[in-house]
Amino acid sequence: MHNKNKRFLPFLYLLPTAILLVVFLVIPILYTFYLSFFDWNLIAPTKEFVGLRNYLEVFTDPVNQKVILNTLIYIVFLVVLNFLVPYFISLVVKFFISKMQGVYKVLFFIPSLFSLVVGAMVFTWILNPVSGPIAYILKNFGIAMPNWSNSGILAITVICFITNWKVFGYNFILLLTGLGSIPKNIIDAAKVDGIPKWRLIWNVILPMNRGIGIYVLILTIVQGLQYVFTPINVITTGGPYYGSSNMIYQTYLNAFVLYKTGTSSALAIVTFVIFLILLFIEIRFVERKAKNYA
Repeated sequence: MHNKNKRFLPFLYLLPTAILLVVFLVIPILYTFYLSFFDWNLIAPTKEFVGLRNYLEVFTDPVNQKVILNTLIYIVFLVVLNFLVPYFISLVVKFFISKMQGVYKVLFFIPSLFSLVVGAMVFTWILNPVSGPIAYILKNFGIAMPNWSNSGILAITVICFITNWKVFGYNFILLLTGLGSIPKNIIDAAKVDGIPKWRLIWNVILPMNRGIGIYVLILTIVQGLQYVFTPINVITTGGPYYGSSNMIYQTYLNAFVLYKTGTSSALAIVTFVIFLILLFIEIRFVERKAKNYA
């Protein structure tokens, strides 16, 4: 009887965490899925069942189509700024600048300590098209700074730069750490054989660092779309004419501003499924790398 109690002891330790996950994660997801089949405004005492209409609206409504396109543009910008650029710089620091790597980590990581709200306010002041310092400098050269907050693509660009300012250092450290975990004897053997550095990086380093690369790539997309919520909310509130909104911000807008709970729930479920697919891809790549080194 004593051994049976020991067998259930680990589950007892996990019980508080399991309860929190069920209450704050599983139940909200299931309830969101349930609401996605209804037309409800959070106030009415009854809900009207509409079937798949909310999901059809996600893909057929012109506003939602624009928001989905914006989301794809955000993903492209985030991948370039928060993944490709820090990956390139981490390769340069690791294999071409051997000194002061710790200093680079500290300098790049410092912005990650600040709130995105602070970053959004600072960038809004710097990029103010009338009284900002950049506008003042450009004015001296006879160049008028465009009002980027009135242009969807320019607003998306600025918002992605603000997110990049926040996330860049964290991704840089992850990628640099991954590069540092590659066995040194492989690199030394390649140097002895006279293999050029660019071929060493392309044919050896990048394939061996694929696991951490895929992890940072997925993290960039998932967390990046979440992080852009704050500068959108602080600076543009999704404007102009939904030109800077994305699926996550549009979910919030439909639920708590427009009170279209069904559409908001459908958007949330579609976004959740996309994130699940990305998570599945990440697990497959990371596990495959683990098996290769086992």
